[in-house]
Amino acid sequence: MLGAVWASAAYLLWKGRVPGDLARPEVDVERLIDPGTIEEAEDYERFFRVEFVLSQLVLIGVLVAYAKFGIRFARESAAGRIGTGMLLGMIGLALVWLSQVPFRLAEVWWDRRHDQTDSGYVEALFANWIALGAEFLFISFALVVVMAIAGFAPRRWWLFAAPFFVSLAALFAFVFPYLSVTEPLEDPALSRDAREYAARQGIEPVRLAVEDVTDFTSAPNAYAVGYGPTKRIVFWNTLLDDPLIGDDEVRVVLAHELAHHSRDHILKAVAWYTLFALPGAWLIAVATRRRGGMADPAAVPLSLLVLVVLSLLSTPLNNLVSRHMEEEADWVALETTRDPEGAKSLFETFAVLSLNDPDPPTWSYLLFDSHPSIEQRIELANAWRDSTSR
Repeated sequence: MLGAVWASAAYLLWKGRVPGDLARPEVDVERLIDPGTIEEAEDYERFFRVEFVLSQLVLIGVLVAYAKFGIRFARESAAGRIGTGMLLGMIGLALVWLSQVPFRLAEVWWDRRHDQTDSGYVEALFANWIALGAEFLFISFALVVVMAIAGFAPRRWWLFAAPFFVSLAALFAFVFPYLSVTEPLEDPALSRDAREYAARQGIEPVRLAVEDVTDFTSAPNAYAVGYGPTKRIVFWNTLLDDPLIGDDEVRVVLAHELAHHSRDHILKAVAWYTLFALPGAWLIAVATRRRGGMADPAAVPLSLLVLVVLSLLSTPLNNLVSRHMEEEADWVALETTRDPEGAKSLFETFAVLSLNDPDPPTWSYLLFDSHPSIEQRIELANAWRDSTSR
């Protein structure tokens, strides 16, 4: 019965706007994008694929060692049960951050080599310190609640904690717009387009903002965040200021990000998280029973290891859901702007400016990519054009 409920909920969340029987003409990206640019993009992203695998191996190795030896801190602590658990959690999170520092520095080196950033190495490590601190508090607070619940329900804490995790995720999504330093958009023409596009998509106007990211990247981007009164669309200044990106391309981005709001993708992401919170919490409970369960601080290092492993194992599925939402946002943007040529031009420009591999290897695409490939996005634009010209 629970499986049927889960499957029904997943089906309802999966339903989207893109026609299932859409004919998608194949595209030869080498005829659209300079082969030299494609070769550089393939080389650029190959580094990140290898770097990601190595970084995760190191991360798991560090957490395996911490799960094995971290129990010694629990024996020596006099901070009480929950206090000791908090201490162990903070140590574990610090180890996680430190284990990734060399890889983050390598990423900055590679980005600098390919003219993707002018950022210094130290400032790059702390570029998103507000969001990093919020994530740290998120996990620490969740740990306190889990240990408190496990104190009176040692084997069934996961039943009570899963709804709390979902509430915390929803709260995090709600306040996320306040975790970045932005300025209001001062572009009357783009603001007017935003109001018009919002009306076409059947929603109220969404607040527009600009984030200065030149300290850590030159790549163009934008994103939709928040829900309800905190809805935002944030443009990176690199998108608005780049001479290679014209007004038509910016409007496509605007319509795409509006579609995330009109199709309730932020709340749907929380709903997808809900579907996996209960089984995930149960797996952590089962894995930590030999350490006394989550009521015992000695189980905290092991719980961090299990959490990271579960997160890695779920990454391909999370990316599948994300690609599905991004494709739907592309389709709604095409319906809104009715400009497939502008969309195709935007995707081709992304390949040049951001060095996105237009047709990544299948294994990499399935494991790592949260967006459809550039080739697929151009095919979708052509498919929309063909479907409306019949």
